[in-house]
Amino acid sequence: SIPLPLLSLQFITMAIKLGALCLLFLFIGHAYAHFHEHDAPSYGKSTKYRNSESNDFSINIDDGSDSSSSSSSSSSSSSSSSQDESNDFFINIDDGSGDASGNPLAHYASGEITDAVTDPVLKQQLPNDYETNYKGDWEIFVEKAGVAAMHLQVFPNNKAVMFDTTILGVSELPLPKGEPCVARDPLKPQILDCTAHSAEIDLATGAIRPLVVHTDTWCSSAGLDKNGVLVQAGGYITGGRVVRYLEQCETCDWKEYPDALSIVRWYATQQVLPDGSFVVVGGRDGFSYEYVPAPGKNNPKAFQLPFLMETRDNITTGKDKEGREIQDSENNLYPHVHLSTDGNLFIFANYRSILLDPKNNKIIRRFPDLPGGSRNYPGSAPSVVLPIKIPNKAKTNKNIPVEVAICGGGQKDAYLIAKVKNQFVPALQTCGRIKITDANAKWKIETMPAPRVMGDMLILPTGEIIILNGAKSGSGGWEYAEDPNLHPVLYRTTKPKDQRFVELAPSNIPRMYHSSAAVLTDGKILVAGSSTHQGYKFTGVKYPTELRIEKFSPHYLDPALTQHRPEIVTDFNGKKFAYNQEFLVDFNINSGEAVLHKDIKVTIYSPPFTTHSYSMNQRMVVLAKGKLTEEISSSHRIQVLHHQVAPCSTGLLHALCGVPWKFLAMHHGLESAKRAYWKLSS
Repeated sequence: SIPLPLLSLQFITMAIKLGALCLLFLFIGHAYAHFHEHDAPSYGKSTKYRNSESNDFSINIDDGSDSSSSSSSSSSSSSSSSQDESNDFFINIDDGSGDASGNPLAHYASGEITDAVTDPVLKQQLPNDYETNYKGDWEIFVEKAGVAAMHLQVFPNNKAVMFDTTILGVSELPLPKGEPCVARDPLKPQILDCTAHSAEIDLATGAIRPLVVHTDTWCSSAGLDKNGVLVQAGGYITGGRVVRYLEQCETCDWKEYPDALSIVRWYATQQVLPDGSFVVVGGRDGFSYEYVPAPGKNNPKAFQLPFLMETRDNITTGKDKEGREIQDSENNLYPHVHLSTDGNLFIFANYRSILLDPKNNKIIRRFPDLPGGSRNYPGSAPSVVLPIKIPNKAKTNKNIPVEVAICGGGQKDAYLIAKVKNQFVPALQTCGRIKITDANAKWKIETMPAPRVMGDMLILPTGEIIILNGAKSGSGGWEYAEDPNLHPVLYRTTKPKDQRFVELAPSNIPRMYHSSAAVLTDGKILVAGSSTHQGYKFTGVKYPTELRIEKFSPHYLDPALTQHRPEIVTDFNGKKFAYNQEFLVDFNINSGEAVLHKDIKVTIYSPPFTTHSYSMNQRMVVLAKGKLTEEISSSHRIQVLHHQVAPCSTGLLHALCGVPWKFLAMHHGLESAKRAYWKLSS
């Protein structure tokens, strides 16, 4: 027999060995899982998606190494193939890895997810200091706009422009009198189109004026310049390299400059820069960026951005007529691009993000992954820079924080599942927030009341966020979504975690693919569009092309609170403000109640260009306040410390010396607004 002490020693030794072996397997398993969670797909192999209601099916994944591989657009495919083969078309940038032509994500490190909210309170008091149960009201503003509002921009003169694509058939709005009909489709020159695909709408009366655009604006980008001119770039086939301009006047129409861009920009994003110029980023097969040239000038080259290739899901769904593989589920189109207060660009594509120095064309930072799915087209989640606050003692833009929020989106393979199997997987229900100016920036995850893909996210006059439009399942793309999300959601970003989301009054009009929305100067929300089919279809389909335009009155427009709402009486329209110059805002409170300094907030707002669930160039800045005085019983005046805003060369106010801003003031969360050409001279 074995002595008891020796037996005990053997058992102890065996236990130690088994424990060490378990720890080893645990470590290997964790490392394997971490590698496959954050690494790129295994190109050249087949992946499987398991749906709880169906059998597995396979999707081929291609690495794009064959120069003949392309997107579903033969025009963009042929151009990108030749461009990828030659550096003659591109300027290499410094990706921060020591190799200007290398992989910008070579040293990528994933970040930690903190502050998850998994059980939000859906019903709670609305965010005014005054008691209200008002959840908003909908009205039909225009019964038949004639043009589907795939793209939308509000102008400071209380007009807006909307437009769609010229190639997918006729609209319901005739061309202006005397304008000749056009053969829009190069493949069908015998078919003439006598309708307009762009229109101006009067936001006071609803009057529609047809505009004339000659090249295709499908899935393009835009932004207002310092003079209030809409600078609009890219599109499809004939419009892919075009830059267009639309001024504000009673008879103004589009001016078009073909071949201004170096490559086709289809599904690209446009962002204004500190000097007032524009950068155009990405697009289908456009793994680069370039700066919009002056009218009449053409770009010879673009700046390569390998990050956009790295973030594309190279998944093929068949072959086109020429036998080339179709890669149409990139999930990184319309990348989210935001200007930071330091003048650098935050660029988000699919689920990854970087910080780009546009002055030196260098990637200077990489952020953690945002988990959950795909957030760019066709994943189609909106994003926004939360209102930027200027402290009273701020002398420059240094260390003024910038926080980005991205809400909803699609599961990675949602587009393919809808296309191949005609099934619609649930959309994402999470919002991610990250302070891009923090040295150790990490995503914080919150949960919305319901899933949403193809939503629109706008900054309200109160500084809160509204999320509206979209669907609860599926993906962006023709007929690839179901279950429209009719409830707007109020997102109160500064409230306690369990009080941040409130569902508001629903619309009864589905607004899914190709919808748009914009904040108006009276505080209402203009909501338009929804064209889920190729061409205008009004009968025989579940979701007809939508030509009605609505206005939504949010919670702060409760009629019962009218007497408490401030009224700005100062006329700012056309005025100029120099730096180092304070200015005064006069406003009335008809209730005659006492007004305290802490109850007043003064902001300026940049109206965005909205398309495909992304509102480009949207910005709100909360200004520092000075002395508040009571002039007479209901009339007040507040001093605004504009001299503490840094000059145009920075990114705080988009750095536009002359961009048209909406000027706003709040009292206890109730808004007032004045349209103004906010002319800033250095």
